[in-house]
Amino acid sequence: MTVVRALARPLLSVIFVVQGVNAIRNPEPLVPKAQPVTDRLVPAMKKVAPPQVSERIPETTANLVRLNGAVHLVGGLALATGKGRRLGASLLAASLVPTTLAGHSFWQEKDKDVRNLQRIQFMKNLGLMGGLLLAAVDTEGKPGVAWRATHGAKAAKRETKRGAKAAKREAKQLAREAKQAAKLAKAELHLG
Repeated sequence: MTVVRALARPLLSVIFVVQGVNAIRNPEPLVPKAQPVTDRLVPAMKKVAPPQVSERIPETTANLVRLNGAVHLVGGLALATGKGRRLGASLLAASLVPTTLAGHSFWQEKDKDVRNLQRIQFMKNLGLMGGLLLAAVDTEGKPGVAWRATHGAKAAKRETKRGAKAAKREAKQLAREAKQAAKLAKAELHLG
């Protein structure tokens, strides 16, 4: 791991760890802003989720805030420690969407100063999401699964073609040798 990665991951994750702990311990201050989003999100999630998952989705906004805080905490720790860093970054990026919509809906603010502040926070979260997406796809210079699958398939195809050409050459060579052997056998019959 490079020095940049060793520094960048914990720096990127610190806000999620701290805010995650705060949301788990004390969700009440976040509930009023989260309520409009959870009121729309929970019924939609319950419709698309399998029954086993849908019955486990918390219905109270405070519990949803805690759940989001737990995702932030676990994802942030995974990103900071490097253990499950790509999954952690993906979870954080996904959870940042409802968090940003609930916490920084600047388009609903009437006061110009508050609207500007919320717009800045909204854009900050977009920047964080960009960093998380980069962290989610970072393979540390090693080929990723998609690259390996594509190139493995191409290599297999190349080897199959080479094998087929070699088999064709061998078959032609064997056919020539068989012809020559047949000619020799015929010539021996005529002489003998």
